[in-house]
Formats: sequence, C-alpha cells, structure tokens
Amino acid sequence: MSNAGRPLVLEGGLDWKPMSLSPGDMDFLNAKHAAAREIALAFGVPPMLLAIPGDNTYSNYQEANRVFWRQSVLPLAGRIACALTHWLSPVFGDALMLAADTDRIEALSPDRAALWERVSKAPFLSVNEKRLATGYGPVEGGDVFHPPQ
Repeated sequence: MSNAGRPLVLEGGLDWKPMSLSPGDMDFLNAKHAAAREIALAFGVPPMLLAIPGDNTYSNYQEANRVFWRQSVLPLAGRIACALTHWLSPVFGDALMLAADTDRIEALSPDRAALWERVSKAPFLSVNEKRLATGYGPVEGGDVFHPPQ
C-alpha cells in the first residue's frame, strides 16, 4: 500500500516527490479548520476573524470585527468593570464607575460616525439632548435648538 498513487516505474535514481496534498492531508486540514471554527464560536469569535482560507471577504471581515466587539468583548469588559467597581467602591466611594471607552475602539468608529451624523442632522433635538445621545453631559445654556446648517 505504500506505493499507492506513485508512478509504476522510477529508474535512473529518480525518486517520488509529492506535488500536492493527499486526500488524507486535505481531510486533516478541513477537520482542523472545522475544529477552529467550533472553538471560535464557543468563545464568541466570528470564524472569519481566524483567517481560514475562503471564509472572509473584506466587507465580511469588517462586519465580523464589529460584531466581535459588540457581542463578545464589550459585554465581557462590562462585567469585569462592574465587578471591579463593586470591589473598589468601598475604598474610592460610591461615585466610582468603571466602564470601557468605546470611542477609542477603531473597529466601532463607523458606528460612531453614523451616530454623529444622525444626531447632528436632527433639528428637533436641543444641544443638550444631542450631547446626551452622543455620551456627553449637559452644558449650561444647552437647552436651545440649532437648525442644521
């Protein structure tokens, strides 16, 4: 069986060098990729972020990266921040609040830009309402309406 798939005659010092993967090797790679996908899904990582050949296109990668941050990283960071807040608040006071700064996450910048665009074009919101919608506190005299320019 060790000669299966080889040419019948190799003479004159010639030897056999495989030029591609055998069916068994290809099955192993497929099984390895399938296992990687299953593990990634168990941890909330979109499989296309694993760089498995054929799984990703550029637009799918951007969306998968955004989903990874929104559905896996940020909820975990929120739970960690909440636990740290409860642990540290007896020392630093009840006003202590730890949270992730989502404005600094590059993968979420398109979402942030879309929010700013929608809020800036909403003539029915006051300045303070726009600030609140984008995560900022109110300012004195901010309860006025400014029409879009």
